[in-house]
Amino acid sequence: MDDVMSRDLISDLPQSIIESILTRLPIRDAVRTSILSSKWRYKWATLTQLVFDEKCVILSNDRCKVEDGLVNFITRTLFLHQGPIHKFQLTTTHLQCCPDIDQWLLFLSRNDIKELVLELGEGEWFRVPSCLFNCKKLTRLDLFRCEFDPPPTFKGFLCLKSLNLHQVLVSPEAIESLISGCPLLESLALSYFDSLALTIRAPNLKFLCLEGEFKDICLENTPLLVAMSVAMYMTDDIAEHFEQSSTCNFNRFLGGVPRLERLIGHIYFTKVMTLEDFLLHTPI
Repeated sequence: MDDVMSRDLISDLPQSIIESILTRLPIRDAVRTSILSSKWRYKWATLTQLVFDEKCVILSNDRCKVEDGLVNFITRTLFLHQGPIHKFQLTTTHLQCCPDIDQWLLFLSRNDIKELVLELGEGEWFRVPSCLFNCKKLTRLDLFRCEFDPPPTFKGFLCLKSLNLHQVLVSPEAIESLISGCPLLESLALSYFDSLALTIRAPNLKFLCLEGEFKDICLENTPLLVAMSVAMYMTDDIAEHFEQSSTCNFNRFLGGVPRLERLIGHIYFTKVMTLEDFLLHTPI
C-alpha cells in the first residue's frame, strides 16, 4: 500500500495522455509544470497545440509592459519547443502590428503547422508575411484585422479545409484566387468586406458565411453546399447598384446549390429603403 501511495502515477502515464492533460491547461500553466520535477521539465515542450490568449500575461496598467511580457513569453515558448506544432492560436488585444509575429510565423512554417489562428487587437493592421504562404500543410486558417497579399507565385493551400477572414484587407481577385486554389475547402467565412463582387468556385464547400457590403455574389461551382448564412449591409452605393444592375439576381446566386438545406439571410439598410422597395428593384 505504501509503495502505491509513494509512486508518481501521473508522471508514469504515457506521453500521449500527459500531452492530452497539458493541452487542456492554459499554456502558461502547462509551461509552469516544468518546475514540478526533472521528469516534468520538458513534458510541455512537445505539445503540438499552442494557444496564447489574455491568460498568458499578468495584466497591468502599463501597456508596454504587458506587450513585452506577452512577446517574451511566446518567443521563449517557441524557442524551447521540441518537435512539430500542428496548431498555433494567438488571440489577444495586447498586440497589433508586431515584428516578432513575423519571426513566429517563419518558425511555424518550418514546423508542420496545420491550424493557424491570428486575432490581434485594434490599431495598426498586421501585414501577413510571405512565409505564411509556404505553410503547405495548413488545414485551417483564421485571420482577423490584417493585410493579406499573396505573392504572384502562390498557387493556394492544397490541404486547407477551413478559411475565416474577418476584417482582412485583400483584393477581390486575391480572394477568388485563394478560394479556387484550395480544392479541399469545406468551410468559408468572410466578414466585414466593402463593396465586394465575389465569384466562389469551391467544389467541396459545405458551409458558407458571408457578412459585409457585397455588390454581387455568384456561386459558380459549389455543388456540395448545405448551409449558408448571408448578412448584407445595404449602403447607398450598393442599393443603387442593385437597382440598376440586371445581373444581380437570386437565381444566379442560388442556382448552383442543389443540396442546400439551410439558408439564413439578413439585410441591413443604411438608408431609408423598405424591403418591398428593394425587392421591386431587384431581379428575382
